[in-house]
Parts: sequence; structure tokens; C-alpha cells
Amino acid sequence: MPGTFLAPADEATPAPVAEVPAFTDGGRPLRQQIFPPPERFTRRPREIPGTDPKTSPIPGLDQDLTRRYLDQYSQPAGLAWLKGVMERASPYLGFIRGEIEQRGLPEELLYLPVIESGFVPTAKSRSGATGLWQFMQNSIAPFGMRVDDWVDERMDFWKSTQGALRKLEENYKILGDWPLALAAYNTGLGGVNQIIQRTGSRDYWELSRQKALRTETIHYVPKLLAVAQILSEPRRYGLESWQESPEWTRVPVDKTVDLNLLARETGIDPVLLGRGNGELLLNISPPVSGYLLKVPVETAEQVRLTLAGTAELIDHYYHTIRSGDTLSALALHYEVTVPLIEQANPGIKSTALQIGNRLKIPALKEISPYIRQPAGNFGENYVVKKGDTLWSIALKYDTDLLDLARENGMELSGVLREGRTLKVPIK
Repeated sequence: MPGTFLAPADEATPAPVAEVPAFTDGGRPLRQQIFPPPERFTRRPREIPGTDPKTSPIPGLDQDLTRRYLDQYSQPAGLAWLKGVMERASPYLGFIRGEIEQRGLPEELLYLPVIESGFVPTAKSRSGATGLWQFMQNSIAPFGMRVDDWVDERMDFWKSTQGALRKLEENYKILGDWPLALAAYNTGLGGVNQIIQRTGSRDYWELSRQKALRTETIHYVPKLLAVAQILSEPRRYGLESWQESPEWTRVPVDKTVDLNLLARETGIDPVLLGRGNGELLLNISPPVSGYLLKVPVETAEQVRLTLAGTAELIDHYYHTIRSGDTLSALALHYEVTVPLIEQANPGIKSTALQIGNRLKIPALKEISPYIRQPAGNFGENYVVKKGDTLWSIALKYDTDLLDLARENGMELSGVLREGRTLKVPIK
């Protein structure tokens, strides 16, 4: 379920314009001018006779709460905040607009990430909802998004946009009303259905007046309609138009690639490339075949050629194999996987490492050198804990596995019992 985005403390937020509390949103007093709203806020919502209600403007622009938010966001501080948000939104707007038009959805949905995340692709709410569209991790499976050590695809603007619009479309098909569909996006479809059954009303605005909805949900649709009204006609409110660029495409990647090195080889702005692939937690593509990297359309061919070439697109550590080294221990130390080490060293056999040979270890993180303590420094005691192995203890104390076993009179295949005291190197 999407969360509620809180604007960062260092960003300007729509400020009150008078000292008279008007209404509350989640316990925070909001303010309004005590004189009637300007004439530009009193017009009726746009109506296009004969159009499909699915694509018609979302009704509610003439509601009191919407007009109050129009007043709030159109103040200088509010407009400054919206301007900053839309500058952040620039890389994503064209894609989102295209997806909305392709699905035949209301244009107001283009501005829903303003309310959800402030168009910060890495935004995370207190409840854990993440990304432009604020997905919870337990809600992403139907939309083809995944979260692991390499990626959090809730921050993938491409996948999360498609998932959010699909969810909104499904809500509309079930509820037959856009304000209710948006309420369900905010508070959950099951919750909205229960409220409808309890009250007998399918009118979002009536449910709001009855306070049958959560306070946050009562304010959710008015906020969106107010923001959409201003941002769909920016010049009318004294805002300059913003770019909707670039146009993105996806290129399959069959090896692990550092985005900074790819940007250097192709001439792509590394900041833009990073914003387009914000789901990559290490700024490195995952070690899976065919991962789809998002790049500006005009750079796609150069990216394909670079990926097919011989240029090194990931930094490496170089490790000289010594007695007792194993791929598992090296993978643990350098915080990579064994398959990644094998990928970087074609033909290597984990069971037949040659002392003196050099291994390339992908440098995904800044790691201190792999240095083991020499035998003879075993002057400390260590009490075995649940889950310990000789491997993990040798790694913890930067010592040779064989030395650790020998000092404690053990075989490598020996069983460690919880509570046993081992001799370990002095740190």
C-alpha cells in the first residue's frame, strides 16, 4: 500500500497565509486566507460532453477542500516547492505521460508522484513505502518488481510507473469512480470496499464529509486535484514550463556493469544515468543475464557497442592466492558472490586454486585488503557461538583456515560445539 511522503525538511513546503486554522491533515493544522478564494479557483471542473468517464477529468475541482489546497499551493512558498519538485520530475515526466496516454487514463495521474514522493525516486516513508509511487514491499509481486541485495525495483521509475497505473486502473474498474480509485490507492481497496458496504455510499466526497475515510485519504484527492490544476497550467500561476526529457529505452546487460564506468565510456551524463536506474543499490547492474538498463534513446546504440566491446566496465581488486584461500572466504571478505568471482576469472575451479595465481575480484564496495594473521599470534580465546563455523571465525580474525584448525587440534570437517573455547589470533 502506498505511503505518505513527507517533504524533506530542507525543502520549502506550502506555507500558511493567515493565522486562522482552517482544517487539519494528520493532526497538522493548515491555514487559509480568511477572505474568499480568488476568482480563478471558483470555476467549474472541465467537462467534455460525450467522453469516456475513464479518461474525463477527475471531478472535485469545485470542492471546498480542493479550493483550499489550490489557495495553499498557489502561494509563493507553495509555488516554489512545486517548481523544485517538477525540476526533479523532468527525467520521468515524458515516460509517465506516455504510459497514461497509452492506457487512456486521466491526465491528472501524471502528478500523483508529487503527492506520493515529491518525485524523489528513492523516497521512503516511515511505514517503508518506497519510490516515486510509494510501494510497500509486500505489494509488488503482481507488478513484476523485486527487492534483493542488488536492486529495489520500487525505485525503478519504469516498472513502478507501470505497476502504479495498472493498480489505479484495476481500482477504477472495480469501483467505477476515480476519486474512489485514488482513495483505494492511498488506503487500500479492501478498506474502501468495507467503508462503501458500511455506509451505503459510493461518493468519495460524501464519504469525506461523513469522515468515513481516514483523514489522510480525505485530503489525498483534493491535494492531487489542486496540484494537477496548477501544474497543468503553470504559466497561469506564474511558473515556467519544465522539460520532459530524455526519452528512455531499455538495453539488456549480460554482465555486471558499473554505471559510472559505462557513463565514462559512452559519454552519458553519469547523474542522469544514475537517476534513470535508481533501483541499482550499488550503482552496479546485478549478475544476471539480460538485466534491462535504462538509457536515453539517442545513446542506446553506443551503449550496445560498449557493452559488446572489451572495455572494463567494473573495477576490480587483485588478490594473490595463498595457502588456505577459498572462493567462499574471498567472496565473504570482498562482499561479492562466488559466481561473480568465477565470472571475472573464466576457467577457475574452486576446488583447485593455484597458490601464487592472481584473482580478479569485482570491487562492488570499498573493502580493506584481505590479510590473514600469521600462525604464532594465537593469544586470545574465543567462545563458539551458535552458527559459528571454522570458516566464519577464520574470516572474522583474518587468519588462515588451516592455521586456525591446526592451533585448535581440529580437522577442517570437525564439528564446532556451542560454548567451546578456541585459540584465535590477537587482533
